[in-house]
Amino acid sequence: MPDSDMIKLYSGRILALAADIPHTGRLEAPMASARRRSPLCGSTVTVDLDVTDGHITRFGQEVKACALGQASAAVLGAQAMGRSRADLETALTQLRAMLKEDGAPPAAPFEALEVLVPARDYKNRHASILLAFEAAVEAMAAAEASACA
Repeated sequence: MPDSDMIKLYSGRILALAADIPHTGRLEAPMASARRRSPLCGSTVTVDLDVTDGHITRFGQEVKACALGQASAAVLGAQAMGRSRADLETALTQLRAMLKEDGAPPAAPFEALEVLVPARDYKNRHASILLAFEAAVEAMAAAEASACA
């Protein structure tokens, strides 16, 4: 990747998000956890959460990813509290469409993901960007399943 492309891809906004990820660290005794790993680049995200009445009440994440994956996790972390599984699934679907189908950026409250639009052209980075949302949706599903058991 030429230097000018790297500068465009890793903008100041992306780096600022990556440097300030909310809700980092694992939770003690979470209701559910999920770990996602990108086989292509080795990035990993682990999400721990608690759910009450279908909404996230505690959220923690351990993020070991490139700046793009970290930026995505930062947006998720800033908005996770109080969200439902449907909210997260919608955001994941919209993020995936933004990256892979030139779709619009995700709607509020996840509109800050628009900062990742330049990553559309870098398919090898898509998996890392999606990890945090995939892990959160998986953890929500596990939490809901355990609540019903």
